[in-house]
Amino acid sequence: MKGAIHSTESFGSVDGPGVRFLIFFQGCQMRCRYCHNPDSWKRETPDTQWLTADELLDMAERYKGYWGDEGGITVSGGEPLLQIDFLLELFIKAKQRGINTCIDTALQPFTREEPFFSKFQELMTVTDLLLCDIKHISNSQHKKLTGQPNDNILDALTYLSTIGKPVWIRHVLVPGITDYDRYLNRTREFIETLHNVQKIEILPYHSLGAYKWDELGFPYTLKDTVPPTPERVDRADAILHGKM
Repeated sequence: MKGAIHSTESFGSVDGPGVRFLIFFQGCQMRCRYCHNPDSWKRETPDTQWLTADELLDMAERYKGYWGDEGGITVSGGEPLLQIDFLLELFIKAKQRGINTCIDTALQPFTREEPFFSKFQELMTVTDLLLCDIKHISNSQHKKLTGQPNDNILDALTYLSTIGKPVWIRHVLVPGITDYDRYLNRTREFIETLHNVQKIEILPYHSLGAYKWDELGFPYTLKDTVPPTPERVDRADAILHGKM
């Protein structure tokens, strides 16, 4: 089995604990208006790399000496759960090699329907941590922001809490879209229903990937949006942590 891979990075320091080897999967069903990797949306492009699990793990293990006690591999995207069969094989083999495993995901493909759910349950047995995006707490606003609903995403987070799988919650703060106190408070209220959240991160919006939209001929609708101020980021962080 081969996976559709966008790219890899050797020394990730913000995508899970410790130093991590990052594997970016190709393909995503969401169309987030601030996406900095729109070139990863299509499953197959002229630049797609088709690699086996062993090829990727052999690459990763070259850097194992830098990982320390907490490091390992993180899969991101695109959306890695769209290639769940390959991801499951990759993580089974990673655990056989004693490698810590982490998924950076928006959880959009999640469903309790078969065959996905059984595969997801098995995947969780070989997954150490998930970095989960809550793009927007409002379903209608989530559709406007990403092109997809969020009900199955929130259901996935509830399921992960039920099984006690550790997660980090990430929330991109976009002025005029996600930074309203009423939405942040609703997000905090939802997070408070979960019992497995180890960390909450506010990610300030930036436009560093806008040039890729231009190269691909996609209209970048947030070109006039400026990053949030440090004060606004601090306030949002305080709200999500229940300090306001």
